[in-house]
Amino acid sequence: MKKVFYLFLLFCVVTTNAQDQRVISNDWVAFRQTIDVQTKVKKKFKVVASVKVESNEPKAWAGIWSRVDKKTEGVDFFDNMEDRPIKSNSWQAYTVEGTIDENSKALNFGGICSYNGKFYFDKFELFIENAKGVLEPYAIMNAGFEMALKNGEIQKWEFGVEKGKVRKVKEYAVSIDKSAVAGNSSLLLEGTGIVIKETGKIGNVEGASPQIGAMISMLEDLKDRVERTVKNMNQYETDYLHDEKANRIGSLIMHLAAAEKYYQVLTFENREFTPEEKAKWSTALDLDKGGRDEWKGHEMQYYLDIYNEVRNKTIAELKKRDDAWFNQQVMKEEVTNHYCWFHVMEHQSSHLGQILFLKKRIPPQKEVILEQKIKN
Repeated sequence: MKKVFYLFLLFCVVTTNAQDQRVISNDWVAFRQTIDVQTKVKKKFKVVASVKVESNEPKAWAGIWSRVDKKTEGVDFFDNMEDRPIKSNSWQAYTVEGTIDENSKALNFGGICSYNGKFYFDKFELFIENAKGVLEPYAIMNAGFEMALKNGEIQKWEFGVEKGKVRKVKEYAVSIDKSAVAGNSSLLLEGTGIVIKETGKIGNVEGASPQIGAMISMLEDLKDRVERTVKNMNQYETDYLHDEKANRIGSLIMHLAAAEKYYQVLTFENREFTPEEKAKWSTALDLDKGGRDEWKGHEMQYYLDIYNEVRNKTIAELKKRDDAWFNQQVMKEEVTNHYCWFHVMEHQSSHLGQILFLKKRIPPQKEVILEQKIKN
């Protein structure tokens, strides 16, 4: 009898337990190992590693870091050496010390570096206090980076600061280098192409009058905060809808761009949107159901590119004006140009809070598992 094969494709949706792996954009990168810790008494621990930094950038630095996670949510201990950054271009050993206790769940440790430069790590050591009060060595896998990279991964180590969440950073190349403190090799992380933006300053913008410069710096500071919050979101997160009255985070970025575009034509050109401009921007400007339906299905960078294009024009046009223009009234409205751009600034702040609220409430992404069953 002829055998007939039936192919059944069963799609089962389950909450993912798989490791979350992403390549993100950032001005720093970290790697780590994690060990489970169980103790009924408080114990000291010590992480030691050798590090050197080669960089011409004053802000570039490296460190070794450690974090003790609680059994419940939260952190018992954290130190990443940010208050004593490593900048020396010669090998030196550095130490981070802390404690674990009966409430501790996991000990994380590794290296961190920030900004452009070459950052070398070698000879990691971990010591944990024993019952006699003596710090004794704890075995670390691939502690001296003698193992070759495997598919671009540091064997026995993971990128990122959380277990199960691998975070490679595209600005950093990883390699095994022949420079070493012990053995034959060390880990080299090389950061390139990172643009360091000035923060903590208002005004003094090249090519802008004093008040215009102050406004540009505030607009840019808030936009940077928005961008840092959303830039590494995947499309699932970008499109996630918290409830039927909420807005997607991608559409909120589009909304910020649309509102800024409206105030460009209002203040720079002393007019309202044309019919063509309304057709292009109105759903993003108003959002609600129309915006929820239209602004989805794009990666976050799609929205950020539009936002950046709008902002570049804002800065160029503001630099053409002076402080006296700020005090001029807008069309027939009882507001000034200065007030309009203050509103654009605080509008960013308002929606940044909304974005942060929504981002924290995005549930883990579900994955589709394809099962194949063959039946005779």
